[in-house]
Amino acid sequence: MGLKQNGAAMAQPKILLTRIDDRFIDGQDVELWNEAVGSNLVLIVNDEIAVDSRKWAPMRVAAPEGVWTRFFSVQRTIDIIHTATSRQWILVMVASPADALALVKGGVPITKISIGHMRAGEGKRSATPAVAVDDTDVAALRELQKLGIELEIRYLPSSAPDPIGNLFN
Repeated sequence: MGLKQNGAAMAQPKILLTRIDDRFIDGQDVELWNEAVGSNLVLIVNDEIAVDSRKWAPMRVAAPEGVWTRFFSVQRTIDIIHTATSRQWILVMVASPADALALVKGGVPITKISIGHMRAGEGKRSATPAVAVDDTDVAALRELQKLGIELEIRYLPSSAPDPIGNLFN
């Protein structure tokens, strides 16, 4: 049974895929992912970007033609995702496992997360050539798995996934 708001059943949004990629919309990548899953809305979920409209323009330009882009904070996404219409087929993009976990805990119906790019930095170790994680990332990913979320590491839709165990070594 769906969630209820004011006693009425709320529709389940059509989230086709959730992707962790700290570049968000990066040229050809989003075009290929959009084509693979068939989305017509790319939802960028990030607290920092949601409040800085100057960062939106380059991402809107990079989005595939005919695909809407929206920029929401984590909380706004949690608050309104269930108002999505049945005509919205959604590709959710987040920068971190922590944001993905917050969405899941907030009731966003995510079943699968594809991990594409997580920038290296201080305290992070390389899990694959494009994915670097720290202890906080690993803890969030483990919790997502415990919650039944399917995880994969995949750069492009056409590439084979990397072993998920690489994240936890």
